[in-house]
Amino acid sequence: MLICQLTDLHVRPIGAAANRVSETNMLTERAFRVVAGFTPQPDVVVITGDLTECGLPAEYENLAAMLRRALTMPVYVIPGNHDQRDTLRIQLAHLPGVTRDPQFVQYAVEDQPVRLIMLDTLVPGANHGELSAAQLEWLDRTLAAQPSKPTLVAMHHPPFATGIPHMDRIALLTTEAFRSVIARHRQVERIICGHHHRAIVGQCAHAIVSISPSVAHQVELTFDPDDTGAFNFEPPAFQLHTWHDRNGFVSHTVYTDRYPGPFPFLTDPYYAGA
Repeated sequence: MLICQLTDLHVRPIGAAANRVSETNMLTERAFRVVAGFTPQPDVVVITGDLTECGLPAEYENLAAMLRRALTMPVYVIPGNHDQRDTLRIQLAHLPGVTRDPQFVQYAVEDQPVRLIMLDTLVPGANHGELSAAQLEWLDRTLAAQPSKPTLVAMHHPPFATGIPHMDRIALLTTEAFRSVIARHRQVERIICGHHHRAIVGQCAHAIVSISPSVAHQVELTFDPDDTGAFNFEPPAFQLHTWHDRNGFVSHTVYTDRYPGPFPFLTDPYYAGA
């Protein structure tokens, strides 16, 4: 199975940039074209939050139009801290699972070789993420329903400290309670996140946690506790997660820009490995 993870699109109304300088609409559409042209095609696309910059109806309308133009495979979304949950549920109600829960954008995808659990960590009016007691109970119950099927959990806010202080302060706050739930369900092989706009790998209980870069701009890497954060234009990228019953999950980072090449490997005749 091939799972394409896109994250932190920060789509704006047509003609507007994010933070005045990031042309997120162009960068998102470019990422969609790369996904559409990939061989073989991903089985599903998972977008792990910050679909828009401000949660405006015009932003979701623009995103929906981009998706219709580019992607034919199933697309599963969850909100991030830049989204507005109620607006998302109205404007993207046509996407699978978005309105399945009466309150949150949380649902399970059951019809693939890997079970996908989509979690809603949005706290309205805040940048950090949380999972309420009711949501944790839903997660525990949902995971218990399929204890032997390999499972991937998708969420926006990472459930571990990355060492980037200004981002860790706005990560998932209910980490210990979440970790306790995951620890009870060994079939959870991978947790995928966004939010940090960088490729980072960590762990939560027994499961590997991976954060994907943004398809738009990236957060600068700093371990300075006094740094308040900034972004730059390191290469935009997304991640492809492959799953096979023999090897489990293997993840690849895919850059959306074009670079010189490909060039053939023409080694010198004296190359020691020839």
